[in-house]
Order: sequence, then structure tokens, then C-alpha cells
Amino acid sequence: MSESVPTSFEAVIGLEVHVQMNTRSKAYSSDGYDYGAAPNTQVSPITLGHPGTLPKANAGVVRNAIRLGLACGCTIREFNAYARKNYFYPDLPKGYQITQDETPICTGGGIWISSETMAPKRIGLTRIHMEEDTGKSIHDLDPFHTLLDLNRAGVPLLEIVSEPDFRSGEEAYLYLQEIRKLVRYLDISDGNMEEGSLRCDVNISIRPVGREAFGTKVEVKNLNSFRNVQRAIDFEFDRQCAVLNAGGSLSQETRTFDAAKGSTTAMRSKEDANDYRYFIEPDLAPVRVTEALKAEIAEAMPPLPQALVKRYQEELGLSRYDAQLLTESKETALYYEALLSTGCPAKSGANWLMGPVQAWLNERALDWTQWTLPAQALAKLIALVEDRTVSFSAAAQQLFPLLVAQPDADPRTLAEAQGLVQESDESALMAHVEAALAAFPDKVAEYQAGKKGLMGLFMGEVMKRSRGAADPKVATKLIQQRLGS
Repeated sequence: MSESVPTSFEAVIGLEVHVQMNTRSKAYSSDGYDYGAAPNTQVSPITLGHPGTLPKANAGVVRNAIRLGLACGCTIREFNAYARKNYFYPDLPKGYQITQDETPICTGGGIWISSETMAPKRIGLTRIHMEEDTGKSIHDLDPFHTLLDLNRAGVPLLEIVSEPDFRSGEEAYLYLQEIRKLVRYLDISDGNMEEGSLRCDVNISIRPVGREAFGTKVEVKNLNSFRNVQRAIDFEFDRQCAVLNAGGSLSQETRTFDAAKGSTTAMRSKEDANDYRYFIEPDLAPVRVTEALKAEIAEAMPPLPQALVKRYQEELGLSRYDAQLLTESKETALYYEALLSTGCPAKSGANWLMGPVQAWLNERALDWTQWTLPAQALAKLIALVEDRTVSFSAAAQQLFPLLVAQPDADPRTLAEAQGLVQESDESALMAHVEAALAAFPDKVAEYQAGKKGLMGLFMGEVMKRSRGAADPKVATKLIQQRLGS
């Protein structure tokens, strides 16, 4: 919120998040969907709602809804009916949308959010329900006409409706991050907001601080990034406060967000539920979710980010920052789990993943889905550093790139071939120490007179004479012993 906003008001915000699922076929037909395909090439008479065609429910959509509901602690409904939501829009070829109305598959539950500056907060969920997407209207390719691409029509969606528990744009931003992380862990969606796989509408009202009753709700659409959701909320809060402070009144309406200007503008008055004339979908039989099905899906659930963060902190002793980084993507977390399964020390493994490995990926503009070095191979490299066979710097700067290029090679064999194995034998190292100190008798005198910063000079000479093979810890100890400090 801006500093000029009066503190006498607070925002009351709820989000409606649409998650586009990655099933191979659409929600109610066998048509496929690939983002970026040529317009109107992934349609059929069923998608287009031609007379005489009948939809058929996609079982994968139901299973995905159950997975998400279980992950969020929702109540999963046993009896699920489909409904028709009737409204006219050019890219809605049937003239109605198949959705769920009075029997959403998931109710209740919640998602936890937190940050370095904000204590954990639970955002309650009202419902999660299944529905289908619309096509896409394209306004910027023809100066005189709106073009329609119906490929997206019928693609399965899960709509996640939150309780009005948000009080700031920052909280909304954190919530969307958690949802994207969750659907990726569950393999439900790629959560790519730029491609429309995750879309968000914001409902925001304001009220005087301390009052329970809600104010007039405004919906904001056309939000294509997490940051724009936060910006739209912050702008709309300022705007509504200014209207009420000037003695005006707010109307229930739908607004659109202009990212370039950072402002919202009115589109239309907000529809009420009865405007959609909901009724039971006559062409689809209700779906029954059994306890056996829920148990089967729960058994196959992957480890989830919130649980992993908690375990990494409480059981492995990692910092919250490290735990959050390691669970940022499913691929990173699963790789770390594989690393731990080899017996790799938790902190050392975390440091390698967030250090040399992440740097290697960043330098090549790659992500964790493209990381191919087996965890067992990296664990062997880390073990060489842990037992001081190889120094960390030599392992990270020289041995690690070689191992990535030769993932089947033995790290110890590579280290020996490159002359990177450290010399830890004290009798062998003492000869290098003696020679190094003999080369700088004046500096030895200065060191013994109190100039301790010269240790680096002596260490450098030992490393030079040992061709980088000296174990730094052992060499340091020997130098100190020889100099009587």
C-alpha cells in the first residue's frame, strides 16, 4: 500500500484462481490441446457444441481435483453433479460452460503463506470445482475485426475460490506462488501464468478498520502476472479509499487492469449468480468419489513443499531460507531427497545444490528440469570434499565441470587423473612448510613480531610448492606449529 493511503480503511480481498490442467485431452471430449498450435486446429463437433453431440467426463480431471483437494486439506465430496452456466460470449461456442454449482468437489481447506517479514498465515478456501475453459478472443491482429481461436475451448480447469482472508497485495502474491508450487508438485499443471495455465481474478472491497460488515465488492480481471495482481490490488485499494474519502460511493462492477499504466478501468456492472441461470447438466452423469479412490490417490501423492520445508528445518537443521530455496521447485526437492538417500550430509548437499549446481544452471540459462547428473555421482564428489581428499575449491571449480561432462566417471578417478587429490600426510607436507618459511626469513620474523596477516603468504608458498595438493587445514596447522603460534 502507498504511504498516502489512509490507515482508517482495510482491504478485504478474495481470489478466484483458474488452474489449467495438463491432461492429454479436454474436459469433456477427446480433443487434445497444445499451447501455440495453429488456431482452430484442436476442435471437434463436441468441443463446438454441435447438435446431437454428447460430452463425456475426463476421469483424469476428477483425479486431479481430488489430489489438489487432499493437498489443501479440503473435504472431498462423494456425490458430484455437473452444471451448466449460461451466458453468451463469442469464444464460448456452446453458449454455456460446463462447471459445478451447488456440488463443488472440494470444500474448505486452506493454504499457508509466509515470508521473511511476515509470520505464517492460513488462507481459507471456500471451494475447488471442475469446469471447462473458453476459447480466446484476439483483438490485436486485425484492426477491424475480433478473431476467435477455439483451441482452448473445453480445456479442463480447476477453479480455486478463497475466503476473503487477504489484507494486502503482498499476501495475494505469496498465495499465488504457493498455488503454482503446489500444482507443479502434484503434476496437475505447469502453472505458467504467461501462457494462461494459471489465471487469477481479484475481488476487493474496503471497510473501516474494526468493522465486520463487508464493503462493496469490485472484481478485477485481465491479470497476467503475480506482480500485476499485487499492483492491481494496491491501486484498487488506493482508488476505493479516495472515492470514499471524497464522499462518493462505490458500485459493484468488473474492472480491467492496464499493466502499462498500473491502473484499473471499469468494464461492466458485476453479474450476480442468478444471471447465469445455473441448472444441472443433463448430458453428464454425476461422479461418485469413493473412499477407496481417495485412499489410492493419497497413497501416490508426492512429498509436498510445506511438509518438506518443515522437515528440513526441524529434522535436518537447515535455515528457513535454505529450506525454501530447496523446495522452490519439485525437481530441486526431489533431487535433494535423492542426494539425502545416499547418506550425503544435509547441509553439504544443500550448499552444493544452491551453490555450484545452481550457478552452473544459471550460466547456461537452464532450469532443474534439464539437470541430468545422477544424485549418486554428485554425492560421491561431495564425499571427496567431506573426507578432505579434494579441496572444495578444486572440487567446485575443476572436478565438478568434468563430472557433469562425464556423468558415468568415478569422481575419485577424475581427481587423481587431474592431480587434485590433497596431500594430508604431515611428514610429507612439513618439507613444503620448511621450504616455504626458509624462502622468507624476514617475513617469518615479522609474523613472530605480531604481523599475523602474513599467514596467507606462507600458505600460498606451500600450495605453490605442493602444486596445489596440500590440505589447507593440515598445512595451516603445521605452519602455526613451526612458527610457535
